Amino acid sequence: MGMNNNLKAMVLAAGVGTRLRPLTLNIPKVLLPIRGVPLIEHQLFWLKSHGITEIAINLYHLGYKIKNFLGDGSHFGLEISYSEEDILLGTAGGLKRMEYFFDSTFVVINGDTLTNFDLGAMLRLHRIKNSLATLAVLPVSNPSEVGIVEIDGSGRVWKFVEKPHNGYEASNLMNGGVYIFEKEIFSYIPEDGFSDFAYNIFPKLLELDLPVYAYNLEPGDYHIDIGTGENYCKANEDMKLGKVRVTHG
Repeated sequence: MGMNNNLKAMVLAAGVGTRLRPLTLNIPKVLLPIRGVPLIEHQLFWLKSHGITEIAINLYHLGYKIKNFLGDGSHFGLEISYSEEDILLGTAGGLKRMEYFFDSTFVVINGDTLTNFDLGAMLRLHRIKNSLATLAVLPVSNPSEVGIVEIDGSGRVWKFVEKPHNGYEASNLMNGGVYIFEKEIFSYIPEDGFSDFAYNIFPKLLELDLPVYAYNLEPGDYHIDIGTGENYCKANEDMKLGKVRVTHG
């Protein structure tokens, strides 16, 4: 299952978790337990199951708690590097600060994503298409509440619509918050300050006609954004029912 090509990854864990208050007032979102195991531990073992052991994590809200829990990663069989943000830099701005950490193709996952899909399959698509940025997408029933992605027949992304108005039904594919990038992505992210992939960077890549592709999750793949109370409860329930298994070890 391992991809053994020295891929590194970044987990975006700086978020404040406003939608999950009061749960997140004293616990950073990525440490919220899902069936007794902090979300980030599920994420790290998912990455590790695909042969990824060098991982960067950005911190902001209650970051010291994440650091205290994970340490240098050695007790998970991982090497973890941290980027501590004094002000929130956004999904892309947070990544930009870790540019030195990456030397080739790499993976980025949003801190509120619980998933078990086959990252190897996504990487193969990324390579076949010579993509600069590939994002995991999945069908969704409530397009107006999430970031929507429009793709052509070859899977190439041609439009991003962040939380479209009701009635705008051009696509029901949502951005799943897992990305594979080439190192060149850094030249399209501003040096300083806040920048977000969905709002700032992806639209810019499309304007420049750069290759951005979507990887469609398989129907059996498990994928949820635990960022709302409802989804957080659902993820716990799903794990209890055995709908999602993440190998630990």
